[in-house]
Amino acid sequence: MLTLSPHIFTYGVLFHKSPLNPFLSLPGMLQDQLEGVLDEDTVAEGLHKLGRSASGTKYVYLNLSLSGRELSDINILSRYVHLQKLELSYNKINDLSCVSQMPYLLQLNASNNDLTTYFDFKPPKNLKEVDFSYNQIPKMQDLSAYHALTKLLLDFNNIAEIKGLEKCHSLTHLSLSHNRLTAIGGLENLPLKILNLSSNLLEKITGLDSLKTLRNLDLSNNKITSLEGLEEHDLLEVINLENNQIAELGELEYIQDLPLLRVLNLLQNPVQLHHYSSSFFFSPKLWKQVDAVNKYDPPPEVVAANDHMTQIMYGMLQPQRIFDSTLPSLDAPYPMLVLVGPLACGKRELTHRICRQFNNFFRFGPCHTTRAAYFGEENRLDYYFVSQEAFDKMLSTGKFIATFKYSGYSYGLGRDTVESIAREGLATCVHLEIEGVRSLKNTYFKPRYILVVPMNKQKYEGHLRRTGLFSRLEILEAVSRVDMYIKISQDFPGYFDAVVNTDELDEAFTELRFLIKAYLGLEPPAVSDTSQDLNSKAGTGTVSRHILLLLSVKHSNLFVTRIKIWD
Repeated sequence: MLTLSPHIFTYGVLFHKSPLNPFLSLPGMLQDQLEGVLDEDTVAEGLHKLGRSASGTKYVYLNLSLSGRELSDINILSRYVHLQKLELSYNKINDLSCVSQMPYLLQLNASNNDLTTYFDFKPPKNLKEVDFSYNQIPKMQDLSAYHALTKLLLDFNNIAEIKGLEKCHSLTHLSLSHNRLTAIGGLENLPLKILNLSSNLLEKITGLDSLKTLRNLDLSNNKITSLEGLEEHDLLEVINLENNQIAELGELEYIQDLPLLRVLNLLQNPVQLHHYSSSFFFSPKLWKQVDAVNKYDPPPEVVAANDHMTQIMYGMLQPQRIFDSTLPSLDAPYPMLVLVGPLACGKRELTHRICRQFNNFFRFGPCHTTRAAYFGEENRLDYYFVSQEAFDKMLSTGKFIATFKYSGYSYGLGRDTVESIAREGLATCVHLEIEGVRSLKNTYFKPRYILVVPMNKQKYEGHLRRTGLFSRLEILEAVSRVDMYIKISQDFPGYFDAVVNTDELDEAFTELRFLIKAYLGLEPPAVSDTSQDLNSKAGTGTVSRHILLLLSVKHSNLFVTRIKIWD
């Protein structure tokens, strides 16, 4: 049950204001003694975004903005335990120890202050975005405790070495421009998509080999002389090398095979043509080759992007409405659970068992397909089996969220399927091949993906043969795809949120059940009385019209906050 704190509309957090203000009880105190000290009235001015607390039982102010107030002492904020977003930019702060008392903090902006260290506080468990730009930080700290960190800005500091990020397995955006870096290091196997190292002292591009998810790279205003080190970054789209020391056009050979590169900035470089012809890189013949590849043998990502564009185009042609899967908060997308794996690996059976055991939380969402039903499959229970004509008609009327093709047949996750489940206040659980995952990752949905894959290929092949459903070629292809799934999981950390071995289905389900219970908070290792009461109420009985499941997963570390929303 949601309650309103009697103090909440005065100060926006759960604390009691003392009737005696210690600052007012000292007669004759000079005003300059209070300069820079944060008081409750100033806090009240900056509080905004009234919402539910993380426990879901109280209304609290979630955001606090105190930018540009010349603050130097903010210790009073240790009382504000429910804050999720804290803005402290443009002040004179040199101590952030109060953040240790904010376990639910998600975003922190402490740029333009007087900090000489960072993360010098007890880590909030789900802290995602941090900005420490424009401070006086001389070196980086060990951030092993910050598993959920996705964005870290350290521009305009005095940092000479990148370190301490090895365990930041969620970090996708890192910016260290205007520092004193002389080499690139300490970034091994991070899932970075955006990396800004501009305005440093770099001379070579090294240390980027393992950043296979990198999409946007800014190395402008350095002393780089070669593009060596940029090759084999197949997802790289933007490279900014403005104002460096690149003198040979032949350096472009290192990046000419990057399939998605669309922006290359070489302004203010001493590039000399010599005997090279610019046509070797900008040749119309090259672009024709790219067009031909994308048309006749497109990479999987291009196929998924085209499928997504098709859904968007046809969806925009339909009457627009607010979907049942649209939740009140932009920070909390509609919850979906996707089991991913090769053909007949057990993902269908596991999906059904999950939905049966956790029927107060999940409902199975069958996909539409143009293939015929296998022995034992039922229409509307396992799939919606439709003709190609009916599938194309649904496609052209915007009925699908995501579509893909596998083994010559079309598959699609229907919009009405997901919306009907959302109307019941439940999360959607589906199973897909990797082609469907690539398409679904382009949508605004943010599912949790669990890879279910057989590790014993010989046993898996025997299972496929015993079913009597597949040809020899289909079996060979399915077995070969096992290595592909495992390679994707290894090469792209975070692409799947967990991996489960399906050699033994009962053991696989036991592991899945443990993961799901961790998702739902049904078996936490240690909880307070309030949390126990909330879990006991939410784990039994009838589910209210909407249940919002905020599932935060990273490999085997699973965290969950469950919030009930009234009818």
